[in-house]
Amino acid sequence: MPSTHDWINEPLGVVEGMFGNSGWEAKAVEFFREQLKEKEAQTRVPSLNDVPLHYLKPNSLVKFRCLIQDMFDPEFYMGAYETVDPSTKTLRCGKYKDVTPAIEVAQVETLRGFRCLMEKGLQLLWLLFPAFVILNLSAAASQSTTDQHGNGDCKRQETEAPSIQAASASHLDLNFPLPGEKGPSCLVKVYEDWDSFKLNDTLEVYGILSVSPALSALADEKDAFLDPTENMETVEEQRVHSPPASLVPRLHMLYAKRLAHNNPLLPYGGLEESRAFLSSTLGEMAAVRAELLSYFTHVLLGDALAAEYLLLHLISTVYARRDVLPLGKLALNLSGCPAVSSYTERLYQIIQQLVPSSYYLAMTLQNMNQMRLVPKKDYVANRLVSGALQLAKNTSLFLDETQLEQGQLDTTGVRNVTALGNLISWQKVDYDFNFHQMEFPSNVNVLIASEGRSLLPSDCHIHLQPQVAPSHMEEYVGSLHIHSQASSQLNKFRVFLGVARLLDYSISEEVTKAVEDDFVDMRKDDPQSMSADTLHRMLVVARLLSLSLGQTSLSRDSWLRARHIETLRRSRMEQHKSVNGNEP
Repeated sequence: MPSTHDWINEPLGVVEGMFGNSGWEAKAVEFFREQLKEKEAQTRVPSLNDVPLHYLKPNSLVKFRCLIQDMFDPEFYMGAYETVDPSTKTLRCGKYKDVTPAIEVAQVETLRGFRCLMEKGLQLLWLLFPAFVILNLSAAASQSTTDQHGNGDCKRQETEAPSIQAASASHLDLNFPLPGEKGPSCLVKVYEDWDSFKLNDTLEVYGILSVSPALSALADEKDAFLDPTENMETVEEQRVHSPPASLVPRLHMLYAKRLAHNNPLLPYGGLEESRAFLSSTLGEMAAVRAELLSYFTHVLLGDALAAEYLLLHLISTVYARRDVLPLGKLALNLSGCPAVSSYTERLYQIIQQLVPSSYYLAMTLQNMNQMRLVPKKDYVANRLVSGALQLAKNTSLFLDETQLEQGQLDTTGVRNVTALGNLISWQKVDYDFNFHQMEFPSNVNVLIASEGRSLLPSDCHIHLQPQVAPSHMEEYVGSLHIHSQASSQLNKFRVFLGVARLLDYSISEEVTKAVEDDFVDMRKDDPQSMSADTLHRMLVVARLLSLSLGQTSLSRDSWLRARHIETLRRSRMEQHKSVNGNEP
């Protein structure tokens, strides 16, 4: 059996050794899957997310955490080829290779590719089917937590590739979804189980790295001699699908697994490992929750009730869908944000430190009228042009409505605001395919910071009540504490938020009956404000409150606590409305 050094550093040699035997293709894939079952073996495989491309050995086994951003059409590859020397002919394996030596006889087969994005630290990836692209999301787009679970620092060793590559990248459209993105890109080639992958899936891919300079030469030759009558690809399509390998390496997939989360402080392993880790943290949940609630109260200018809702918002996630209704989300509108400069940016920076991936969108008139939020199909280049709302699962989207100034939204602006509303209400984005729209589900936590009530919908609206005197506001905001990235306290908060999202949850028949009776009584006392939507919101708050305390089932006490904070929130909003009667 090949040693660890062999199958990581020379995976093609392992494949060649099995080539020609009965069922060799399935056996080769199964071999790598068996090797990668051990967590220790997984940690030995270098990561494209963490190690700069120029430090990785060509044709070695690497891993990559990614999001499927686009899916290309199937392409042909040489499954086997025959090499010729003066005396013999030898049949060789052509699978998992981009370039082969001179060929006399070739057996042609098909594969497909994805385009992928990479998150920084937690790199977010785009996966393409004949190929796939890795993108290194900038700090404004995604926030990396500091340590991988049990594996030290997970930040990239270098943030920039050599200057020649950087210069070349400026002339190449890498189709990053978020403005100002930097980083490597990668095309992933997939050989089996194409239909098991879907757009926007988050994966960890293990494959053979290909960075042959010959790929660039072949692309240049095709550009120079492209004949539309002999080649089905247009010039634009060829350029998109065959970028220089030094900028966009190829990854030949051997094995991939879906990621239940994107928090590197939590285990990515099997079900038993995850359950053991979750069980070990339940006893500490209540204590860490109290610490985090105190921190949020400080950040939200002394408003403990708003801090409670911010905490619940950050652990919310879509856990199921009933017809078109996504269950579990809690989109939060935090109004009353002070007009002092940089408060909303400061608040975002604090949230950014706590969550694996996040994006700040200033809702200026220029951004709304000019940004591409919704992905759009480019039929000339045969690719999906990414948009800012093509985000990984559980990304925190911070919408800063305090930046919105007077003016008129044009057609693009209206479409963008509509897309944001659909994302908030239905957790879906309608991708633009020119002649029709195609609906893709999302799972994004949306927080809207505004001065008055937002023009966008939300599941929960709370008006901030600062306990800081206006004359001291500037000084207080400037003194808000942001933890260092390596802070152990920060890591406790990160683990808490990640674990609370992953816990199972149930409601017993006894508690269900008590909730029904309570709601009937509340309807009798206040029939005007107690609607089905009100009950739904209270059940969501009760669920999140229970999970934040490490409880996997709803207790009577948690239900009463959820009722209490909802009553306080509604009372506050009624008081604010009576003072500001002209506000919707």
